[in-house]
Amino acid sequence: MTEHLRAYNSLWQVRSDSWCRLEEAADRLTRPTTTGELREKYIDICRELLERLSTLEPYWAYPGWPQFARISRLFASGNYDKFAQTLVRINRALTTESYRTGDVDNAGADELDMFPSDPRRLEEPSPQRDRPYFEVLVVEKMTEDQERALRNEVRKWRRPDDEFVYELVVVSSGDEALIAARLNVNLQAAVIRRRFSHQSTRDLSTLSEFVDTGVSHDLADHQSPEERAQILAVSLSNLRPELDLYLMTEIDVEDIAGRLGKYFRRVFHAREGMLELHLSILQGVEARYRTPFFSALKQYSHRPTGVFHALPISQGKSIVNSHWIKDMVGFYGLDVFMAETSATCGGLDSLLEPTGPLREAQQLAAQAYGSRHTYFVTNGTSTANKIVTQALVAPGDIVLLDRNCHQSHHYGMMMAGANVVYLEAYPLNDYSMYGAVSLREIKSKLLALKRAGKLDRVKMMSLTNCTFDGVVYDVQRVMEECLAIKPDLVFLWDEAWFAFARFHPVYRTRTAMASARALREKLQDADCKRHYEEYLAAGNPETASDEALLERRLIPDPARARVRVYATQSTHKTLTALRQGSMIHVFDQDFDQKVAEPFHEAYMAHTSTSPNYQILASLDLGRRQVALEGVELVQRQIENAMQLRDAIDNHPLLSKYMRCLRTSDLIPESFRPSAIEQPLRSGLRNMMAAWDQDEFVLDPSRITLFIGNTGYDGDTFKRQQLMDRYGIQINKTSRNSVLFMTNIGTTRSSVAFLVEVLVSIARELDENISEMSLGEREHFERAVHRLTKQPVPLPDFSGFHPAFLDHSGTEPTPEGDVRPAFYLSYDDTNCEYLSGEQIDERLDAGIDIVSATFVTPYPPGFPVLVPGQVFSREILQFMRDLDTPEIHGYLPNFGYRVYTEKAIEIVAESVGLPLNGHRSGVRAAPESQKPGKKKPTKRSGTESNLPEVGHAELLGQQHPGDAVTVSPPGE
Repeated sequence: MTEHLRAYNSLWQVRSDSWCRLEEAADRLTRPTTTGELREKYIDICRELLERLSTLEPYWAYPGWPQFARISRLFASGNYDKFAQTLVRINRALTTESYRTGDVDNAGADELDMFPSDPRRLEEPSPQRDRPYFEVLVVEKMTEDQERALRNEVRKWRRPDDEFVYELVVVSSGDEALIAARLNVNLQAAVIRRRFSHQSTRDLSTLSEFVDTGVSHDLADHQSPEERAQILAVSLSNLRPELDLYLMTEIDVEDIAGRLGKYFRRVFHAREGMLELHLSILQGVEARYRTPFFSALKQYSHRPTGVFHALPISQGKSIVNSHWIKDMVGFYGLDVFMAETSATCGGLDSLLEPTGPLREAQQLAAQAYGSRHTYFVTNGTSTANKIVTQALVAPGDIVLLDRNCHQSHHYGMMMAGANVVYLEAYPLNDYSMYGAVSLREIKSKLLALKRAGKLDRVKMMSLTNCTFDGVVYDVQRVMEECLAIKPDLVFLWDEAWFAFARFHPVYRTRTAMASARALREKLQDADCKRHYEEYLAAGNPETASDEALLERRLIPDPARARVRVYATQSTHKTLTALRQGSMIHVFDQDFDQKVAEPFHEAYMAHTSTSPNYQILASLDLGRRQVALEGVELVQRQIENAMQLRDAIDNHPLLSKYMRCLRTSDLIPESFRPSAIEQPLRSGLRNMMAAWDQDEFVLDPSRITLFIGNTGYDGDTFKRQQLMDRYGIQINKTSRNSVLFMTNIGTTRSSVAFLVEVLVSIARELDENISEMSLGEREHFERAVHRLTKQPVPLPDFSGFHPAFLDHSGTEPTPEGDVRPAFYLSYDDTNCEYLSGEQIDERLDAGIDIVSATFVTPYPPGFPVLVPGQVFSREILQFMRDLDTPEIHGYLPNFGYRVYTEKAIEIVAESVGLPLNGHRSGVRAAPESQKPGKKKPTKRSGTESNLPEVGHAELLGQQHPGDAVTVSPPGE
């Protein structure tokens, strides 16, 4: 049994599969042909499966412990026919989820209900109301008779007009309550009563992964029922913050409500509150179920209107009267167009100035995601990143930025006029990808800026969490140590691919909003001041060397540190929302005083005055979904990923040509103090240990498949094999790997299909290799050797040209001003095109070559060059070694777009740099140097002539804080 319960991520599937196998074994047991040893074999199988399920079933309402006990008695008494019949009904109810009607006694009895819900039925009006189902945890020691009486009492309170229906899960101890909260995703509320024990009398050895011994000890040490209830409530809230918690007590209810009310939604007197409790439970779920904007939009779509405004498509009028595009209604459905409007009244709202249902929808989203403020964005996280950057960063501010972040951040820096310090992530040369930015790298850059006297200008740091390849930061620790150096530093965490993480108890600890709240609470705790004083006593950080500070864990001053955290999320990428639906989450202590107005202006600047209401409604609905079933969906997402890993690595043919990269492959040992090589496959306790201790961890839902032994590079494997032949869509590839991501919509069937496809590819490859000629075999082996044994070194950021650096301060620092470097290229006379060979020649002559554009190869998808950056031989070699047909910012027929030497000389002179290579590295080109190619372009308006404009106007440079004018392109 332990083998089947070995991993947290597969336990639900163990339960589901065990019920299916038990039904199959019972059916074989009752066949007339099953006799003798065969009969004994199936009896043993049934006994083993019943024993396995006996450890799990106490934590679900269906089939529930009483019904499971009846099944066990039927088996023990030898009534195998009745045993098998009952199993057929139970397993059908579990498979089709027909038990969710609330009629658990008759669930699965309908022979016609053989399949789960059919998506086509969603478009048909239901003859009877389909009420959502959930389960409520009750924590109290009860006899079987008392439990039965309680269930019957709750069912009597049901009314036909109730919006929801629920059943009870009863446990007797605190440790079992936490197990139930981990395992049972149907739970939406928990009722804690006075009489519960701290430790179960059941044997929980097979569930030891889920037992929180620390909480059990705390409960044992406190004798007061109210103290024990508080401890359990805090533990449940940390584990499942979405659960509504209720307390039922028998004495001093008024006093207890005053002392413990903040931990519970309501406190009831045990003898008086059953009906109120029932109604409160329904009301609590209804509060999360509400979708203010979606409901308002749906109501609007049913109203007759006369449109004498914009949007001819409103209510489908320009379509239904058309002779040529009526098939549009047939494909999309009429309701989509009935809800199309440009009105902000009539029960609707304005995205730019929300005061009604949109504002309420965003407030509900803030509750669900744990932020102080949440804002909906209808044109993707690219825009969300620009909004946050513009709201926080002024020209001349210094920003620390992950070089491998999404291009929207780079453009945001350019638009804001920030001076950018690029942070280097650790390289994974074997797989042609970067990891994440180490804390040591971050601290070293902050300390260097402090030495140079520029710390007051450092405004923000932006990192991607998690990275595209699944590397996750220790978010709270990063912020703590940075605030020890710069107490008011603002953090922007790009969680575009990590929106789902909020809804898993292990993931949640490394999200921006959860970490911000935890850090805020920590800084407010009385012990924090004492710890900080002990930290100072161990060595004053103001007098310590930088090397000592890099090695030391830094602690912020709780009296000075400000928690200012922003997260941008592509809801549409990992949760349910229409394309481009994104959110901005804010946990900023200084937001109302310092940011509210500029944030509003930035939001207005980047948000359309004609937002898509369908996107906004989908964000509202997506929030409802994760608030009520996010835990279940994310858990299944992880389970599917683990099943995919096992299916690939345990398959003899697949493992010959491909393998799933492990945590130890993608995260160097120096960043993993837990020393757990595969925390994803070694149980919940190891996974939690790694996520608690390691600087970086790996997202289990991302599977990087190393395919070097196939001889295919990543892009070819993606396009020619997966997409063109089988229609399998993936996003990220590298030279020798492809990335698969499970999401909340992934099913076990889709995982099985992917495994089937991979086996087909491997089988075909195996056959082709066996039939290759000697020449073909040699060619194949060279390809494999190149992909597996010849890694392409990843280049570091080569640095900005001195003309775009800030030369103030006591020491040189690496921040560059991307804005003038970007706009300088708007005048074509400043630019030329050079091939790689021509750049090599000029580098040989000692001439700096400066990029005029962003150059981003896909894969791997990070900018190798940004405007103002100097070329290096490492960069050129990396670009030559890449196996990718898509490079943004590079034209094969022309080469790289770079600045002319004359343009760089003028810029260098304007900022006071000496020419001829003394400081800037700029020197005149030899007469024999071949001129670069010019790309023919057409540009509207009058072309600027660089020598005829002032240097400051050319660069768009003024003193920090002044208005910035760029010419070209204009004001």
